[in-house]
Amino acid sequence: MNQEPMRRGLLTSALRQVPSILLQAGVAVGLWAAWLGVRSDGSTTGPYAAWQVAGLVVTLAVPVCWAAFRRCFAGAVLGTTAGLSTAAWADWSDDSTGLFAIGVGLVTLGSLAATLLVSALVHAVACLRGPDA
Repeated sequence: MNQEPMRRGLLTSALRQVPSILLQAGVAVGLWAAWLGVRSDGSTTGPYAAWQVAGLVVTLAVPVCWAAFRRCFAGAVLGTTAGLSTAAWADWSDDSTGLFAIGVGLVTLGSLAATLLVSALVHAVACLRGPDA
């Protein structure tokens, strides 16, 4: 059995999602900066208040659900996770103890798990609505 056409199909499918991945990563970085970034007076906002993190999560849910509904799962999951991980790394990497890497790892794992769950739920709802939705 020749698997070359299948490999080519998977590669083409993955390449089609690159714009979605980049867009989602950019949105995640932008929302991180908006919610957890710099105040208007130039000071940083950390440690974060609960409302800041909740705002980030709620506003990120919209583009994640949109991408998952359009079946851009790589964008929803990988793009958002990469964007949040990059933003966390850039925000926290000046920590001299090196413990920021643990925080970035937790952000990566948490965002990966959350976006996978949300994407799966959105996909399930979209499938229930049928092909006309």
